[in-house]
Amino acid sequence: MRKTTRRRLSRGVNYAIFLAVVVIVVAAMDWERVANQFFRLDIAREQLPQIITIALKNTILFTLIAFFGGLVLGIVMALLKLSQVGPYRWFATAYIEVFRGVPALLTIFAMAYIVPIGLGVQVPGGQIGAGLLGLILVASAYMAEVIRAGIQAVPKGQTEAARSLGMSPARTMFWVVLPQGFRIIIPPMTNEFVLLLKDTSLLFIVGSTVFTKELTTFARDALTTNANGTPLIMAAMLYLLVTIPLTRLVAVLERKMARTR
Repeated sequence: MRKTTRRRLSRGVNYAIFLAVVVIVVAAMDWERVANQFFRLDIAREQLPQIITIALKNTILFTLIAFFGGLVLGIVMALLKLSQVGPYRWFATAYIEVFRGVPALLTIFAMAYIVPIGLGVQVPGGQIGAGLLGLILVASAYMAEVIRAGIQAVPKGQTEAARSLGMSPARTMFWVVLPQGFRIIIPPMTNEFVLLLKDTSLLFIVGSTVFTKELTTFARDALTTNANGTPLIMAAMLYLLVTIPLTRLVAVLERKMARTR
């Protein structure tokens, strides 16, 4: 048997196995029960206005706040880690390792409960503000490493050329190096945005009001109220409605950057 024939036969067998598994799963599923428990149109129509105008809106708003807050703090930490001053570099390294190593849920809990109790300091925005601060701290630690890698990926000749033109180190960093570094790190930063979008579901630990619920908390409460899983499916579909275009955008950007390189 020729090599191409063996390859086609192997591919055909794999397709057949995959199709058989799909047929078995579809045949074994109790579709009537699944539809009754997770795809009730009457419950979907009842929940649709609020899940979009409150839950989806809050999810996107919380994600934007955490992302841009983490971006600003991440730039600061990346620059500190690249600093020639030892204490700055040590502080940034410790900050990044701590907030990357501790689960985001525990960081949110600490900002919402431990810090107010231990220091007597109330975070602006109440419990939700404290939860968002926790997300910002975690996001900034991950972003700092991505930004640092982007800065170090910029060719040294760019810095040398800027300095030869009389630009100061600070101006060189902010007007020459950072813009080129950000062009490199756009795909991973978009991935970070997607991760933050899903991490907003962790804000349930700080509690919420009717008007501060994000998608997961809204769906969980609606599940309890209706004794039906339809709101969970609606929340999952809305998450995908936002994340799939973003992940496709990342793929396009990566291909475009590969062609540019």
